[in-house]
Amino acid sequence: MSTLATLFVVVLLLNVIPAFAPPTWMAMSWVGFNIPEGNPFVFAVVAASAATIGRLILATFARSLVRGRLMRASDRQNIEVVEAWLKKRKKLTAGAFFVYALSPFPSNYLFIAYGLSGLPLGVIGTAFFAGRTISYSLWAHLGRFASSYLDLEPPLEGGYLSGYFIVSQLALLCVVYLLMKLDWKMLIEHRKLTCRRTVNDQPPDTRRHTAKR
Repeated sequence: MSTLATLFVVVLLLNVIPAFAPPTWMAMSWVGFNIPEGNPFVFAVVAASAATIGRLILATFARSLVRGRLMRASDRQNIEVVEAWLKKRKKLTAGAFFVYALSPFPSNYLFIAYGLSGLPLGVIGTAFFAGRTISYSLWAHLGRFASSYLDLEPPLEGGYLSGYFIVSQLALLCVVYLLMKLDWKMLIEHRKLTCRRTVNDQPPDTRRHTAKR
């Protein structure tokens, strides 16, 4: 039980961190490698639950802080175009999150981007949990297989902060920024990929403060 509790807390913390956290699949491989007598599916369910809660916290943080306090009015209006488009395609959105969750790719930027919308998080959370349960179970099985048949070092040994990892995390965060700057109305209605012109408006809180003065 203590092992499962530790796994839950570690995975939760890894998935709350916005960037530069070790990927959870590495932790699952490590668990399977070092605790081969454990049940990979149980490990996967616990880790997927923690990962989903962590990502939803991250998305909520992006929504409340970035969208609610720091995002300019023009940027919010631009995101609302995407929000309206996604609202009509709930099944497609959930399916995309499920398929993405099957992959080993980082999902932090995906939840940050989705959190900037005003869409409900429950649907994507359920889809993400299902996909991560499957993928984490696979990684735990692979770790146990490596422990039983291969003479390898534990997967988490060595530094994960390689040049590739750092560059990829920075690039993905830049992608989130660029998604905010795209002219989504032009893209959706006219199929033209352009960036919006900069508008010198202020974040919501700043505007209200200025108005009081």
